[in-house]
Amino acid sequence: MNKIELEKIKKKALEEKIPIIMDDTLEVISQILKEKSPKNILEIGTAVGYSAICFSEYLGGDGYIDTIERESNRVIQAKENIKKAEVENKINIYEGDAVEVLPTLNKKYDVVFIDAAKGKYPFFLEQALRMLNENGIIIADNVLYKGYVMSDYNKHKQRTAVRNLREYIAKITENPNLETKILEVGDGLAISKKIS
Repeated sequence: MNKIELEKIKKKALEEKIPIIMDDTLEVISQILKEKSPKNILEIGTAVGYSAICFSEYLGGDGYIDTIERESNRVIQAKENIKKAEVENKINIYEGDAVEVLPTLNKKYDVVFIDAAKGKYPFFLEQALRMLNENGIIIADNVLYKGYVMSDYNKHKQRTAVRNLREYIAKITENPNLETKILEVGDGLAISKKIS
């Protein structure tokens, strides 16, 4: 991986106010991936490819990442960035809405990373569980959403996102097959390990 290019990609994304993974969140995930050395990762929400490029460093053997992005201009940028970072043989982008793309995938993954439309997290979870390998891990970013999720926040604008994130948290914490911890890094990170 070309680290110099990676820094440039990060700088440009921040300048253009494109939401990319926060440093402290990335640090926690990198630690998990380093330990796990996954063969394959599914990422829901590519943006400009920054997180997928970062994750590609921890793939085991000839591992790969499948990532889904619905905005075509982001897909174009992500493809360019992935090429610049010299990891195009490790990352495959599905263009389209994850709600439509996910049901068509019939692969198994060691890690699923959710970082897309907050209102769709419960659906993403359902799909992630369907495709998760034994001992797989689901990582969801932004689950505390600016603190709204754990407060009595109920403003109309974000109500659906907040309600669905609360539902997501309820589902992962109540599922007997998952061991979940929620960390207050970045905008909230939920890590769920499949235990049976």
